[in-house]
Amino acid sequence: MSSSGESNLAIAKTVISAIGSAAAMSMLIHNLPPEVQDYLFFGLRHVFIKFSNQLTMVIDEFDGMVSNEVYESAQIYLGSKLSPDTRRFKISKSEKEKSFNTSMERNEEVTDYYKGHKFKWIWVCKQIQTSRESFYNPRDINSTLRSEVRSYELMFHRKSKDFVLECYLPYIINEAKLQYLKTKTLKIHTMDYENMHDLSEVWTPVSLDHPATFETLALDSEQKDEILKDLDRFVKRKEYYRKVGKAWKRGYLLYGPPGTGKSSLIAAMANYLNFDIYDLELTEVKKNSDLRRLLVATANKSILVVEDIDATIDLQEKLSSRGASPSKDSHEEESKVTLSGLLNFIDGLWSSCGDERIIIFTTNHLEKLDPALLRPGRMDVHIHMSYCTPSAFKLLASNYLGITEHQLFQEIENLIGATAVTPAEVAEKLMKDDEVDIALKGLIDFLHLKEKEHEDIKVEEEENE
Repeated sequence: MSSSGESNLAIAKTVISAIGSAAAMSMLIHNLPPEVQDYLFFGLRHVFIKFSNQLTMVIDEFDGMVSNEVYESAQIYLGSKLSPDTRRFKISKSEKEKSFNTSMERNEEVTDYYKGHKFKWIWVCKQIQTSRESFYNPRDINSTLRSEVRSYELMFHRKSKDFVLECYLPYIINEAKLQYLKTKTLKIHTMDYENMHDLSEVWTPVSLDHPATFETLALDSEQKDEILKDLDRFVKRKEYYRKVGKAWKRGYLLYGPPGTGKSSLIAAMANYLNFDIYDLELTEVKKNSDLRRLLVATANKSILVVEDIDATIDLQEKLSSRGASPSKDSHEEESKVTLSGLLNFIDGLWSSCGDERIIIFTTNHLEKLDPALLRPGRMDVHIHMSYCTPSAFKLLASNYLGITEHQLFQEIENLIGATAVTPAEVAEKLMKDDEVDIALKGLIDFLHLKEKEHEDIKVEEEENE
């Protein structure tokens, strides 16, 4: 065999040996625990970066206890930037959404170009070993229970650092806002107490497709106009709130008998403002610190709702125990939601952790609420959800029967003016038949029955006196 042939054979053997070693190493790494794989992956990448002219910017998911706006913007922006070289990506779509949502898969790379600059993004997800004795994630005060820490790594030429900070990242934030508004579907979030340790998972979202609007609400037109004007004024006053030194939030108290449309009004407000709803069930919250965590985990431009506030927390008892139990240790006080904790949640220092938020309390019994909850600055607007009025009836007849006038209207309006009946009760009767005359006559019979019931109750009360 010639010397050149022997040389080629030797090279081939070397290549085959190298390929075999690489394959064996790949199999070995593949069988290692995920934590070790992550360690090797990040270690090798660190070596390459050290001798490169590339700069790496790390964008964590959280900044302290609050979400990182840059991370959230990158997540939205990069979903539409998947390149042909992307090997894996995630796709989702809820039933109510019109289009598919795409996003990066863990540890995948995406290349982006902007104004002649090249950028490489990697979504880094590090597995951590859960433990109750050690503290792993400085971004999460109780991160010992988390199993994954997420961040984006943005790589670019060192000379582009100022361009990234002054142009590229602001561009991404603005683009993400536009994309979010274009594709956003309203969500209602419920608390998941099992994931209280994880700020990103403490609220579970579900698509909100409630049809209520201010046009369909059975409220007097003047009351509607006042609410709409207040909402419009609130969302336009960011600089005003900052100038006067107040947190950019607004508190509403909806009070009145059951069935008067409190939940429908909340849905109409969410639809009008395009704000998500966070439904806070206070009976599930065990301590003040959890209440604070729930607050900071809510997004800006949202409505936080506590329904039936009088039934979910005994405020009078909390108030008395707060001032009359100095012997109780602080640990016991921390293990429950107190009045002071609730008040701090509404308008204390913690209430300023976020912008453009609306807090709504509802109650069927205004007289049961502690006055401390009702003062201005906590519940700024008190909205009385009253029994059905003649004008509200006409709106309901238009919504449910498609009519604006009828010969029976006058009789119905007179009965409604003299009878305490809720809009929900009226709506139920109007839905019972598609024939207009039959539906209206059924409503009249019901109103006569309600009128008689009220008269009987009045007579009984007079006899008892």
